[in-house]
Amino acid sequence: MLQDEIVEEIHRIRDEYAKSFNYDLNAIFADLRKQQAESGREVVKLPPKRGLTSRWSERSQNSR
Repeated sequence: MLQDEIVEEIHRIRDEYAKSFNYDLNAIFADLRKQQAESGREVVKLPPKRGLTSRWSERSQNSR
C-alpha cells in the first residue's frame, strides 16, 4: 500500500489534537464548539434528511 505524506500528516495532527484532550470526546466536542463560536461564521442548520428507515416505515404503515 502506498504511503501518502499528506494523509499521514493529517492523522498525526488529529492524534496530537485528541491527545491534548486525553482522547475525551466530550472535551474535544466542547473545544470544537468553542472554536466555532469564536470564528464569527454563520452556522446554518438544515433540516434532517429522511433516512431509509423512515422511508421503509412509511411504506409499511401505508400498506396496513
